[in-house]
Amino acid sequence: MSDATTARAAALGQALQRRGLVAATAESCTGGLIAGAITGIPGSSGWFDRGFVTYSNDAKVEMLGVRRETLQAHGAVSEATAAEMAAGALAHSRADVAVAVTGVAGPGGGTVDKPVGTVCFAWARRGAAVATATHCFPGDRAAVRAATVDAALQGLLDRSD
Repeated sequence: MSDATTARAAALGQALQRRGLVAATAESCTGGLIAGAITGIPGSSGWFDRGFVTYSNDAKVEMLGVRRETLQAHGAVSEATAAEMAAGALAHSRADVAVAVTGVAGPGGGTVDKPVGTVCFAWARRGAAVATATHCFPGDRAAVRAATVDAALQGLLDRSD
């Protein structure tokens, strides 16, 4: 974990504590790295409820309630799937805010439409519309995953103040 990532996670914790909010994560391509960055911060149990690692499509359906129709129509790497993951993280936790990520970290698995480095994000907050975004990060698997963690934390931070 970089110093910048640790600082971002700590800032997120401070923002959530100020607002009395609790976070959850729903992760595919990062395999729990976002939750790991959060729980690396002392006292995070006061503002982090849980993380869902839903690497397979079945896990996304079973743990988060992602609809199979969404996966069939849009694929696992899509803003539609990320949005349902984030909403599911809220529905299946005590959290007030959630982030979801699903992507192609590489080195294989990319397509013309969704090349390696493509990551779809969703941020959900109870009572508000789900926000989504797609980024294509450069670099190898580790670089894509690290950039995804940073973007996910920053998106949560932006929605927690």
